[in-house]
Amino acid sequence: MILGITGGIASGKSTVARMFSELGAPLVSADQLARDVVAPGSAVLDRLVERFGRGILLADGHLDRQALGDLIFADPQARADLNGITHPAIADLAVRRLNELAQGSASLVVYEAPLLFEAGAESRVDAVLVVDVDEGQQLKRLQERDGLDEQAARARIAAQMPLAEKVRRADYVIENSSTGFRPVCLPLQIAEKTEGEVEGFLPARVLVGGQHVGDFRSEQVVLLAKAPQLLKQVFGAGRMNCLVPTGAEDQ
Repeated sequence: MILGITGGIASGKSTVARMFSELGAPLVSADQLARDVVAPGSAVLDRLVERFGRGILLADGHLDRQALGDLIFADPQARADLNGITHPAIADLAVRRLNELAQGSASLVVYEAPLLFEAGAESRVDAVLVVDVDEGQQLKRLQERDGLDEQAARARIAAQMPLAEKVRRADYVIENSSTGFRPVCLPLQIAEKTEGEVEGFLPARVLVGGQHVGDFRSEQVVLLAKAPQLLKQVFGAGRMNCLVPTGAEDQ
């Protein structure tokens, strides 16, 4: 089962992903993949230089990510061109890495992807955890982390999908406030169990806001059961999400 972790810039998603990794879940980072595909001598880096000029290179031939970031965050067309060059290569590498790990013995593989929704990459994962943060905290953290003034920090935040929209699409939400991480229980419920048992868990019929959205079986049942357990290991004994089989929240 693959759990995607995303959120806004400076929301704390890398910290959450690292918590899962420290508990033994294999971690694939889209940011690291983005570095891998633009290694010196790569076809992707050559295309970026052709589009943006040699000013995006460091003296040793590596990509100057800060210089490139300064070019694209205030220019929607430049950002679209960058995404058009890099996203296909990142997607191909991500699929290969995730498939390799999913075929292994790990019950949970974590895919940390800041632009999971923007890149249309939800299909690569079985569920999405969004790390939420209020705008004031996000702005403050981004300025402190990257040494930006307020205008530059706001431009970087505005360049991404609104965090509220990511939360709306999430299967799991972790709120990152000034006092730490807090799980948010989403308005999901198990309506009934169906016959049959898969890896010790009964398939479940799921309602969202009273409307049936699907029956979950096979590896998705493992998702319902095992993802909340790992979330509890990270964030404590509180119920992580309403989307768990009856009784599983106490395991």
